[in-house]
Amino acid sequence: MSSDLRLRLRLRLRLWPLGPRRLRRAVPACLLVLLAALAGCRHDMQNQNKMRPYRESTFYPDGASARPLPAHTVARGDLRADEAYYTGIRGGKPIADVPFPVTRDVLLRGEQRYDIFCSPCHGRVGDGLGMIVTRGYKQPPSFHSEQLRSAQVGWFFSVMTQGFGVMPSYAAQVPVADRWAIAAYIRALQYSQSARLSELPPATQQAIAGELAASAASPAPGPAAPASPPGSAIPPMPAPPSATPPPSPPAPHTSEVQ
Repeated sequence: MSSDLRLRLRLRLRLWPLGPRRLRRAVPACLLVLLAALAGCRHDMQNQNKMRPYRESTFYPDGASARPLPAHTVARGDLRADEAYYTGIRGGKPIADVPFPVTRDVLLRGEQRYDIFCSPCHGRVGDGLGMIVTRGYKQPPSFHSEQLRSAQVGWFFSVMTQGFGVMPSYAAQVPVADRWAIAAYIRALQYSQSARLSELPPATQQAIAGELAASAASPAPGPAAPASPPGSAIPPMPAPPSATPPPSPPAPHTSEVQ
């Protein structure tokens, strides 16, 4: 006898003493237990014991599910303890220098971000003649004006962060480090147009003064004569023919109309 047949016989012998009526009653009960077990195994995200945003709550006396934050709560990674770095302001005044070393990479990054976000209005050289200004947008002041040349670098950062006049805030588009890089590049643009020799380091001043003295002492090179191959005689150039004015055209003949 096969094992499958033996198993069937055992099941029949076990179920037979129940009788037809008891068997019909047991089957629905078993199905209910099975359905309850299957329903209990499904725990998706929608079955969480939580409150959705702005939904009314009966647990708190004020009826609001969203609770106010405790005092002095700071989000993780957003402490912003360095006021000067995140605002450009210290003691109510703009800071004078970028709060980290300004390297060549910082200036290149500032140039790239400036060309993307600032040049459409302020122009590639900071003269305030960007592309959208030529299309009718209000012209911003030139970075090379005396007022903006004397402005602190923290002021440029603060304007990019908070906005000024018709210029909106760029805090959402430009991160903090890139805003400082742009401010450093703006200062480099200003130096490129109106730098003073006295503002440079002493070693740089001496180098520039030496180059200027050397260029003033050396004579200006004249036009170089065309070189001729060795052993060849260059015949003298013939004198150009005298330019004679062309004969004047004859006066038109006019007949008197009778």
